Amino acid sequence: MYSIIVKTRLKAGTREQFLPVMQENAAASVRDEPGCHVFDVLQDKADPELFYLYEVYEDEAALAAHKETPHYQRSRALVNPLIAEQSVIRAEVLALNPGR
Repeated sequence: MYSIIVKTRLKAGTREQFLPVMQENAAASVRDEPGCHVFDVLQDKADPELFYLYEVYEDEAALAAHKETPHYQRSRALVNPLIAEQSVIRAEVLALNPGR
């Protein structure tokens, strides 16, 4: 499996716009994409404008397919203007513990 961890720093005062859009994208990704196994939205406890997206896909092709979905494209159009900076870590998933 393949994972990305997206670190996103928002522009000041944009959290309330960002969060519902990203939560909907995350829910739609897991619900509608067979290749998306996990899409968690995390907020830094010390910095309310810093978010991490933890995403697990079957493989890199599933991530590429994710980027073609209407929910992804709709969310990017809405959140891109809110982002001050963003970086991505790409990783192979060696153990996934789904028992929540």
